[in-house]
Amino acid sequence: MNVLVTGGTGYIGSHTCVELIQAGMNVFVLDNLSNSSSLVLNRINEITGVNPDFVQLDLLDETGLDQYFSKNRFDAVIHFAGLKAVGESVKVPLRYYHNNVTGTLILLQIMQKYELKRIVFSSSATVYGMPDKMPISEDFPLGAINPYGRTKLMIEDILRDLYQSDPGWGISLLRYFNPVGAHPSGRMGEDPSGIPNNLMPYISQVAVGRREKLTVYGNDYPTLDGTGIRDYIHVTDLARGHVTALKKVLGGSGVEAYNLGTGKGYSVLEIIRAFEKASGVVIPYTISERRPGDAAVCYSDPSRAWRELSWKAERGIEEMCADTWRWQVNNPCGYVSAENTI
Repeated sequence: MNVLVTGGTGYIGSHTCVELIQAGMNVFVLDNLSNSSSLVLNRINEITGVNPDFVQLDLLDETGLDQYFSKNRFDAVIHFAGLKAVGESVKVPLRYYHNNVTGTLILLQIMQKYELKRIVFSSSATVYGMPDKMPISEDFPLGAINPYGRTKLMIEDILRDLYQSDPGWGISLLRYFNPVGAHPSGRMGEDPSGIPNNLMPYISQVAVGRREKLTVYGNDYPTLDGTGIRDYIHVTDLARGHVTALKKVLGGSGVEAYNLGTGKGYSVLEIIRAFEKASGVVIPYTISERRPGDAAVCYSDPSRAWRELSWKAERGIEEMCADTWRWQVNNPCGYVSAENTI
């Protein structure tokens, strides 16, 4: 079974490649390396004993993508490739719309040309906007509130329209909550460029000495400790979710959306305490004003994924923190610095 993974050297993509290989799939990785390193391919090989086929290619390069498809036969695509920073998307929305939406349109047109109709799409819980109740289920109203989220929602709409035009397509829309953690080996993890946008990599960089302290945005939310609550999911559990979704689309046509989360929320201060316990390091932090648009509480109802995919998250917050710390200690400045010390 040949599976093309776009954005396969990224954080979630690379962990999914490991799970796919361990499930017996032949993995082909396509990435433009704009926000990742090809060195991750060495780590995939270390963990699995397999070197996935790799091509450095941008989805906006329609000619190059067409040539690549003409030389290879794929049974399905898992589509991760895209820009992903919410704050940046507000500053440069046209770049996000062009890269994420246009890139996906070109991919789908090429897939259609080569009669490849099986795709798992990396969507996001941001498509729900700001729901007024919890937990969030897949039938909630959709309405993203930032350009990044809107690109995800637009692509979901495109895929649904594509299925309506041709019911031969098999499509899975995976809506992630908050991916954290790292491969248990400590050889693969999140390696953000510049200042991390997300809580867990920021905490781990403070713990390892790369950052002075953490800023907690808001401690006056209507929660037990006043800080925001989110649904954090271990990246390995998330990667397994892609394998189960892939098996479903390979088994028949249709289009379905699935939440991938744990169904449980943790506050910012709970995450800090859990990380301190896992690492043995005290995390200094200061309290700042709330950020505009941040919800007090956000967590998933993941029951549909269990009913229809037989998937559920298995790792708790302790493993999320322990695996993140193992990765950060072994790779204090990410893949490049670690490779330079070997």
